[in-house]
Amino acid sequence: MRKSTKQITVGNIRIGGGAPCSVQSMCSTDTRDEAATLSQIGRLAEAGCEIVRCAVPDQDAAVALGRIKAASPLPVIADIHFDYKLALQVLAAGVDGLRLNPGNIGERWKVEEVVRAARERLVPIRIGVNAGSLEKELLERYGHPTAEAMVESALGHVRILEELGYDQIKVSLKASDVPKTVEAYRLLSRHVEYPLHIGITEAGTVFSGTVKSAVGLGILLADGIGDTLRVSLTGDPVDEVRVGYEILKSLGLRKKGINFVSCPTCGRCQINLIRVAEEVERRLQNLDATFTVAVMGCVVNGPGEAREADFGIAGGRGEGLLFRHGEIVRKVPEDSLADALVDEVFKAAQSGTQHKTEVN
Repeated sequence: MRKSTKQITVGNIRIGGGAPCSVQSMCSTDTRDEAATLSQIGRLAEAGCEIVRCAVPDQDAAVALGRIKAASPLPVIADIHFDYKLALQVLAAGVDGLRLNPGNIGERWKVEEVVRAARERLVPIRIGVNAGSLEKELLERYGHPTAEAMVESALGHVRILEELGYDQIKVSLKASDVPKTVEAYRLLSRHVEYPLHIGITEAGTVFSGTVKSAVGLGILLADGIGDTLRVSLTGDPVDEVRVGYEILKSLGLRKKGINFVSCPTCGRCQINLIRVAEEVERRLQNLDATFTVAVMGCVVNGPGEAREADFGIAGGRGEGLLFRHGEIVRKVPEDSLADALVDEVFKAAQSGTQHKTEVN
């Protein structure tokens, strides 16, 4: 059961309070390069990203972000550190959210200025605590960035905003260490009712980062913790979105996009299943449909998995059976399997056909 949290809104996306766990990413472009940033935001939107964050290191970036926000198809969060004037500037420009730590903004009056401007515009603030940038006094007391130190840091930042009467808050506690991150979120979730943004920070490249993120976020989501997420990968941020949805789909928390099933192949497989599977997945990756599609390689599990999927193929010797909603459509030569399967899926998506679980 998901933990009950307060609901906030970032642009048109509800976070917490029973809303579906949303998928975020962060632009890897220089925010001052408006064209490149908007191009990347467009690609993220096509992949299903629901909220995008942009770094604001200086005034030029803040000015550019205002124009980016005006043209963005997604709600935009400004990532601010140290300079409260940048936060005020992007708030005036209409951003949908802030990510900052009140403790590194400086004197209390500066935080009060930011909170006042955020309150006027109903813009939520994410308190983002990272193990790599904890306060010096906490590191001295705990010796290193422990889960307890991260939670104490977050609660200190929350207290500042609460003392100013502001409750449009979400919180994140990120480390590159999976057990530490999980422990920190579990501990924090016992202390606050604010929605939690979850992620494993600096997780690594697409391969290693996907594994770490799937393990860490999977544990938290299975515990009912997490209202919005970002998968942090060293690579194209579009991959972050795809991995995020796959994690959510694997736990039955989101149904957006194709649920892709394929066998690992073995000595019984008599078609080039890897090539077929990769081609089918690539061609269907941005399809806005909720079908289950199976690409299977032999007669052991293939027919059963393909029959249970909305659409599937089960390989034979140089050919395969094409399935649609549990029924065999026809035999297809190996070199046409990918085309035949993709065509069936696209025809169903364009006609608005329901997926099999709804039909039955």
